Amino acid sequence: MSEKAGSEKLQKVLARAGVGSRREMEEWISSGRVTVDGKPATLGDRISPNQQVRVDGHPVQIASEAEQICRVLAYHKPEGEICSRTDPEGRPTVFSRLPNIKGARWIAIGRLDINTSGLLLFTTDGELANRLMHPKFEVEREYAVRVFGDVNDAMIQRLRIGVELEDGKANFKKIKALPGEGINRWFHVVLTEGRNREVRRMWESQGAVVSRLIRVRYGDLLLPKHLPAGGYAEYPLDDVNYLRKLVSLAPEVATLVKPEDRDERRRRMASMKRAVRKHDIAAKTPERTPKERKPAEARTKPDGAKPAGRRGPAAPKGKAPKRQPTGKKPSREGRN
Repeated sequence: MSEKAGSEKLQKVLARAGVGSRREMEEWISSGRVTVDGKPATLGDRISPNQQVRVDGHPVQIASEAEQICRVLAYHKPEGEICSRTDPEGRPTVFSRLPNIKGARWIAIGRLDINTSGLLLFTTDGELANRLMHPKFEVEREYAVRVFGDVNDAMIQRLRIGVELEDGKANFKKIKALPGEGINRWFHVVLTEGRNREVRRMWESQGAVVSRLIRVRYGDLLLPKHLPAGGYAEYPLDDVNYLRKLVSLAPEVATLVKPEDRDERRRRMASMKRAVRKHDIAAKTPERTPKERKPAEARTKPDGAKPAGRRGPAAPKGKAPKRQPTGKKPSREGRN
C-alpha cells in the first residue's frame, strides 16, 4: 500500500479508535484479523480516514487525529467491580456505569483490582492511554493503604530501597505514615508503574497484609472529593492537556465539557448520586422468575379430606340446598 498525504500507520489508527493497544493491533494484523477496503492488511500499511477498516469482519469507525476530540473521565471505582468489559462470572464491571458515546469508546488508563477502590481514569484516545500506562513516562500513582501488621522503620526503608517480587524488583518512590497507632495503620505510598497487585505484594513481602487500598491521585489529578463511589466526572480541557503534556502529546483544542456555575454543579452531582443509587439497587435486585405451578399430585388432598372453604357437598345447580331439621321450635322473631 503506497503512502498517501495525511495517512497514518494502521495499528496507530486502530489504537486511537480504542480497539486495543498498538502491540495488540500489530498481532491482530499479523494474524489476518484486520482488512482494509476488503483486503487483508499487513504490518506497515498506512491508511487514510476515507478507507474502510474491519476487525474480525466488524467495521471500525476511523477518524483522523485532528477530527477526534480527546476526552478524559474520572471514575470513583467502588470495591467489588472489575476492570474488564465483560465477565464470564457475571461480576459487575466499571464500564457498566460509564456514559454512552458515539464514534468512540472508553478506554481504561490502567486497572484496579476488584478489592481496590478510588480514582480510575478513562479516555477516548488510545494513544494517550497507552503512553500514560507505559513505565518510561513514570507517571505517579498515589494510594492510601491500610496495613495490618507490625510495621517498623526497617521495613519502611526496605520498601523505599526496593524489594524483590516474582516479576522483578519494585519500590515505593514515596511512603508516608499517617498519624495513628495500633496494628492497623494508614500510609500513603507512591508508584510510577502499574504492575498487577504491586502495592499489596510489596507489603506482603514484608509480612504485612493490606486490608484497604484506595487510589487517591494519578499524576497531579486527585480523586474528586464530591464524587460518590460509582460516579464519574469529565475533565475540562486544561486537565486533559495536562495529561497529554505529561506524555509528550500535542495539546487538544476542543472539549465537550460545558462551563457550569455552582448551582448547576450541585444539581448535576445530586442527579449523579441518584443514578448511582438506582444502579446499585438494580444490580442487587435479583431478576424475578415466574412461579412454577405445583404438580397435580401435590395439589390433591388426602383421601377423605374435604375441600377447603366448603361445609358439605355442593347443591345441584339452580336449587337451594334443603335445611336439615334441628328439632327446635322457631323463635317469636322467626314466626313474624
